[in-house]
Amino acid sequence: MKQNSAKEVDPRYKIANREALIGLGLVIFNFIWWFSFAYGMGSKPVEEYSYVFGFPAWFFYSCIVGTIIMAILVIIVVKFWFVEVDLEDEEGIK
Repeated sequence: MKQNSAKEVDPRYKIANREALIGLGLVIFNFIWWFSFAYGMGSKPVEEYSYVFGFPAWFFYSCIVGTIIMAILVIIVVKFWFVEVDLEDEEGIK
């Protein structure tokens, strides 16, 4: 196993950190989306709710549309910004 000096950092850490930050950004976006619709539209009295496909609008946009948007965003991010990293040591497994 090759030992890295204090100045030489494995480039896989940089990739992993970048991808973790992207994932964190997606989580924050998902929470803001959900919270905005759920509490923004859902804080009215029930008598004032509007409905989409039989669901209250706040639920439809926060949970159903939000899930679809997040699935599409995750697919795009994984396909275009995440990279495949070899997790084995450079010398191979002994």
